[in-house]
Amino acid sequence: MKIDVEVLSEEMIKPSSPTPEHLRHYQLSFLDQIQPPIFMPLVMFYPKENDASNLERCNRIKQSLSKALSMYYPLAGRIKDNAFVDCNDEGLFFVEAKASCHLSDILENPNPNNHNKFIPLGLDDANELPAMAQVTYLEYGGLVVFFGMSHKLGDALSFFMFIDCWAAFARGDTDIISPKFDSATLFPPKDISGFQPRTGITKENLVARRYVFDASAIAAIRAKYIENKSKDARRPTRVEALSAFIWSRFMAATQEKVDQGKLYTVIQAMNLRTRMDPPLSNNYFGNITRPAIAMPSMNEEDRLYDILNQMRDAIRKVNAEYVKQLQDTDEHLNFIKSRAASVMKGEVVSFSFTSLCRFPVYVADFGWGKPVWLGSARLPFKNLCSFFDTKYGDGIEAWINLKEEDMGKLEADKEFLSYVSPTSNVKVSGF
Repeated sequence: MKIDVEVLSEEMIKPSSPTPEHLRHYQLSFLDQIQPPIFMPLVMFYPKENDASNLERCNRIKQSLSKALSMYYPLAGRIKDNAFVDCNDEGLFFVEAKASCHLSDILENPNPNNHNKFIPLGLDDANELPAMAQVTYLEYGGLVVFFGMSHKLGDALSFFMFIDCWAAFARGDTDIISPKFDSATLFPPKDISGFQPRTGITKENLVARRYVFDASAIAAIRAKYIENKSKDARRPTRVEALSAFIWSRFMAATQEKVDQGKLYTVIQAMNLRTRMDPPLSNNYFGNITRPAIAMPSMNEEDRLYDILNQMRDAIRKVNAEYVKQLQDTDEHLNFIKSRAASVMKGEVVSFSFTSLCRFPVYVADFGWGKPVWLGSARLPFKNLCSFFDTKYGDGIEAWINLKEEDMGKLEADKEFLSYVSPTSNVKVSGF
């Protein structure tokens, strides 16, 4: 389906009240410094609202955004030298647009690559801008709301904290939890010269696909690991099982011959807040996350089942002691410098997973109900999978980014396809 989007206006949304002088310099933490300069995208879809025009809805979105920026003031500033944010109230980049399609066209034939049409800048153009947003009017009254936040400022939990606050202001709620901006105290900035945060960002022929695994398919995949008696007999979680399955099928489809000179890794993003001693509350804003890195066996017979144990071992190591090393030593910095050098030389074949399952992703009720559907977009990384809960039922949407040729191989893999839901349209209640 071809979607044409026409930009109607561009502006900077400024905070509703000026940032106090003593808060104008927001220091990035060490974990902020090493994040790639990309926008994390969320595209949210809303049906026609009979009680308000799209123009009225857009105005409410802008007014509430201005209020939220007063609370999340770094998002209206400018990132300087990968070191700090000049909280100068310059504003958040905001675009108003219209598209030549109906909401039902999108829901009947969801294509993650089309979502990039609703995004005002390239996702890898997060240079000084901490955040951006776009409202797109659809034919017959539907509305698309996009929000993107630079990974330099925060992780997925921080991202949804802001959206929750923004939507609460739109609804007129007064019970809003204030964020804590102390991440640079927890993880003091370091001299990261020699490390390139853009490592891994790529423009090569990438495509994104959305695959739906319904509850019965996930149950069957989980059962595969129980049947084969992994050394840790605990039943795998939905995300563990799906991650192991997708990685094993990716390897079978694309890596016909294992290259002994390469390092094969599986990466999972982990929230550190719950792993610290004492644990942090969830209202700490910033990048308080690191990857658990597993290096599974490349023996084909062991590969499918060993990966689960390897992933669990890697996750166990992300504990309070690990966090203390992050805070007190340069060990992690030296490790990522070395790993980045290997990636640049093509010595590493990695596959990354990030899970938003059980996250409150459908929180953005701006006063006319929650989105009927939402999702990511095509990202500037290869070998990356994001998990979202389906809005209804216990299924999971896997949004996978691969090189075009690798996607073609995965889509020809019969075992992979045997677990994917044959219908990809979005199930929407009452729409």
